[in-house]
Amino acid sequence: MAQTPRLILLFSGKRKSGKDFLAEEIQSRLGPDVCAILRLSGPLKEKYAKEHSLDFERLLDASNYKEKYRQDMICWGEERRRNDPGFFCRIVVEGVVQPIWVVSDTRRLSDVEWFRDVYGDLVKVVRVIATEETRKRRDWVFIAGIDDAESECGLDQGVAFDWILTNDGDQLSLEAQLECLLQFIQSTLQPNI
Repeated sequence: MAQTPRLILLFSGKRKSGKDFLAEEIQSRLGPDVCAILRLSGPLKEKYAKEHSLDFERLLDASNYKEKYRQDMICWGEERRRNDPGFFCRIVVEGVVQPIWVVSDTRRLSDVEWFRDVYGDLVKVVRVIATEETRKRRDWVFIAGIDDAESECGLDQGVAFDWILTNDGDQLSLEAQLECLLQFIQSTLQPNI
């Protein structure tokens, strides 16, 4: 079982909004000994690859290989979640020792609920937003059955976000938003007096 963290940030947002980029930016500023990036899609892809005799490493990158299997992988993952909503969440936190956890790919209300049920007030939900135009510049193309599925739309409503980060390419604005979030993170690392 993982050590109890000081803070868990659940990042959500549409494809190509920059969730991974911002998670990595936060980790680079805090350091990997303080901040762990957890990807719920990691154990999903690993188990899917094993069951379907696929290349796990290639499912992790932003390649056409992953896109070829994305829709089936989503359906497969949904079936696992229906049977056990915390299945992937439990796997991803196993053995994590850093005090700050950034879950870079929170996609479903069941993910948020599991983390809140287990870790309570340590959980903050962060929404990363970018316009369709910005996402298109990042090579996003709408794909029916993916971009309108729960894996992309599951947190469009029903969640009160603690932080909203706008990532549309305005570096000054993004830096100001990140600085506010980093100050909050740093405050959670201070010893309780």
